[in-house]
Amino acid sequence: MLSKFQIAVDKARMLFLGARKTQGSLSPFTQCSFSSSANMVEHQSSSSKVQALYELCKSTFSSSGLPPPSSAVVQKICSLLDSISPADVGMKEETSDDDRGHGIFGLQRLSRVAKWSQPITYTDVYECDSFTICIFCFPTSSVIPLHDHPGMTVFSKVLYGSLHVKAYDWVEPAVLSKNKDGFPSERLAKFAVDKVLTAPCGTSVLYPNAGGNLHCFTALTPCAVLDILTPTYNEQAGRKCTYYHDYPDSTLCK
Repeated sequence: MLSKFQIAVDKARMLFLGARKTQGSLSPFTQCSFSSSANMVEHQSSSSKVQALYELCKSTFSSSGLPPPSSAVVQKICSLLDSISPADVGMKEETSDDDRGHGIFGLQRLSRVAKWSQPITYTDVYECDSFTICIFCFPTSSVIPLHDHPGMTVFSKVLYGSLHVKAYDWVEPAVLSKNKDGFPSERLAKFAVDKVLTAPCGTSVLYPNAGGNLHCFTALTPCAVLDILTPTYNEQAGRKCTYYHDYPDSTLCK
């Protein structure tokens, strides 16, 4: 069944992804707000660029995700995102000097430990059925585990800092591995992205079936990411967020 995937260039890039039990929206983060309102675009826009981004998304995206955004629309949104700075969303860049590599002993021990243990923070800039604009702030070495975006297009703009991105796309037609009860427990995926994004850099885009729809993030320095997800996660519409473990498929790596 797997022989058609046994091409040398792809051997190291094929992985089985096993679904974790944790499902639902991206919840393992501390929610916060960078302004007096969660929907700051609608109530108190701090930037004409952010307002323009909101208006473009509002006039373009639908709650069904259909039709998918055209290449011209994608380029327009990317160009606008590329022009947005931390100041445009009411933020300032965090210092990358967080004392890593210098130990945790001495007079600043407690402050260093507290800094390293900070959670990833998240805020909604705007959310509706058609799209979400949000910001993730990462302390150094923090991780968002591997997760998917079923039927969704996602734009990611690193506002400051450095972020390692690893991503996969599902192999089609689906190649499944079943557990002892006969239910699918694993699915074959192909390696799509393995790179470091350091601001300033261009906007990254993932699509329902390409561009690394399943991805994980690791912060190499303090960093912040401005995301647009369209359409939004919606379990009733079949867009449930699922987390995964990734590991090489031994059949393909022999």
